[in-house]
Amino acid sequence: MDAVRVALLREVLAGTEWPAATRRFAGALRSSVVPHGGGLLLVGTEEYEPWHLAAHLVDEAAWSGQPELNPTLVRHQVRPDDPAHLAVGLGRLEAAGRGETLLVVAPKRPDSRLLERVYGARRAGATVLSLGDGDTELSGLAHEGLAVPDGADAVDLDTVQHLVSAAAGENSLPPARGRRRFRDRLSRLADHLTAPPPSRW
Repeated sequence: MDAVRVALLREVLAGTEWPAATRRFAGALRSSVVPHGGGLLLVGTEEYEPWHLAAHLVDEAAWSGQPELNPTLVRHQVRPDDPAHLAVGLGRLEAAGRGETLLVVAPKRPDSRLLERVYGARRAGATVLSLGDGDTELSGLAHEGLAVPDGADAVDLDTVQHLVSAAAGENSLPPARGRRRFRDRLSRLADHLTAPPPSRW
């Protein structure tokens, strides 16, 4: 979606929460990946792979001069003949850790297999962001989330992904802020205190 269409979409949605909410979420995404030089992992559910968001983030990374926005698309099913950029399976989430960002796009509640891996990545120090229907279990694992309930102001998940990717590539994003800051610090401290000691081997 080009800049003109995004601007028109924002104009149509003026007066709703979506322009500000998507900019806030995009700001959280950008502030998570840029200081670490990238490390963005993008994963969907078994039924829904966020291909379009991955493609838009690649475009925004190029147009904005922020290569850190380039995502690695993590897939539930990988075939031996898939090209390298499409051959990253769920095992990659088990290796995720500090300095990496995991963006989970889930139109419906993820299965337990994915939730366990997201939980493991968070415990290992990865920042977790969620975009989806507001499932409480996934939202509870996320440091920052944006819920898109069915029928929300005539906006669907695909539209919100367009707005988020466009805002992530903008040169001047409003600073990420919100009610969750103190909770995030507290949950990070709890994660740190309950994490197993690092292996010496």
